[in-house]
Amino acid sequence: MKVLVVLAGLLAISAAVGPVVPAKVVCYYNSKSYVREFEGCIYPAQARMLPLDLDPALSFCSHLVYGYAGVQPDTYKMVSLNENLDVDRSHANYRAITNFKTKYPGLKVLLSVGGDVDTEEAQKYNLLLESPQARTAFVNSGVLLAEQHGFDGIDLAWQFPKYKPKKIRSTWGSIWHGIKKTFGTTPVDEKEAEHREGFTALVRELKQALNVKPNMQLAVTVLPNVNSSVYFDIPAIINLVDIVHLSAYDFETPERNPKEADYATPIYTPQNRNPLWNADAVVNHWLQGGAPAHKLVLGIPTAARTWKLDSESEISGVPPIHADGAGEAGPYTKTEGILSYPEVCAKLINPNHQKGMRPHLRKVTDPSKRFGTYAFRLPDDNGDPGLWVSYEDPDTAGQRAAYVKAKNLGGVSIVDLSMDDFRGLCTGDKYPILRAAKYRL
Repeated sequence: MKVLVVLAGLLAISAAVGPVVPAKVVCYYNSKSYVREFEGCIYPAQARMLPLDLDPALSFCSHLVYGYAGVQPDTYKMVSLNENLDVDRSHANYRAITNFKTKYPGLKVLLSVGGDVDTEEAQKYNLLLESPQARTAFVNSGVLLAEQHGFDGIDLAWQFPKYKPKKIRSTWGSIWHGIKKTFGTTPVDEKEAEHREGFTALVRELKQALNVKPNMQLAVTVLPNVNSSVYFDIPAIINLVDIVHLSAYDFETPERNPKEADYATPIYTPQNRNPLWNADAVVNHWLQGGAPAHKLVLGIPTAARTWKLDSESEISGVPPIHADGAGEAGPYTKTEGILSYPEVCAKLINPNHQKGMRPHLRKVTDPSKRFGTYAFRLPDDNGDPGLWVSYEDPDTAGQRAAYVKAKNLGGVSIVDLSMDDFRGLCTGDKYPILRAAKYRL
């Protein structure tokens, strides 16, 4: 009798905490990295990431998300953004990626659309949601595209308008802003309620179309700085999707806040910051909205955010710190304000041993494990600007994975593999951020 009572108690506990689901490791591959080149390198292909470079990572991944498809502005069909790379016979990346399932039979490969890279006529994402005919064209073309090339489903990384960044204000400016907020502020989207309903309809219609096909999955990616409370009707969509990827990072970037450098990816709220701009706040919003924890996957960014420092920047380097716009582009990424992990790593492990070379960055870790790692160098007397970098490394990736485990979430997503150290340039180990996250789940 006692055994039955204990068994009944265990079953009750199991029912209360929900189903036991193996932790997911969702790996994103941005296909733009295929055409990346390294300036000044004898071997330009060293900076490019080809599908074969994914192989060492895939034993750690439960899902591989190929980014990105887009929306054709005139027809609203889902299309490849680079047909020569994705579908033409010379490269056929779509098929090269899905063929990995032969070697890794448990791997699920999804095709992602949007992802903040489909920049032609960006308003088309909202316009599509306003038209049932446009949604039908998108759904039919998307399912066909995924099925033709062997994908296991679709990820909607929908390009909603982003909320506005904070501004640095004087005391009087802050007081006036507080008064204005009392009376309301202008929304970034005048039709946000309509677009919320349209996205719910799109998810429902796409799920219905995918259900006709065997074992096809539907995922949703909440892109950075998109207001979940505005665009995602959690109770209405959560039972229709298999995974929700929470890109809870890039709260502070040099594009959004060029004059102030700060933690880009805090797990919890740093002191005197916006209490909603951290991963924990995003996760809790979805949990409180009724999302099962096992469907939520927390993003780990591999790209660092960088700012230039100037004579007005505090010498301590402690954020928030005055800045002068985006840091200079790296040899791999070639984009101001962004560095890949190996680019950051090279600046950390190459001190100034040669005359004329820039000093290395000073790394500052976070003993609290709540806000993240940063590194910086101050400007010098020769006019060389300083640099401030907020980034994830294996330690902080492990901390985010530990947070996921503690919250019983569904897993982590690595966004993206091409910005991790996929060649093992830092320590000899390939994909150190991915590995660290996997081992802590």
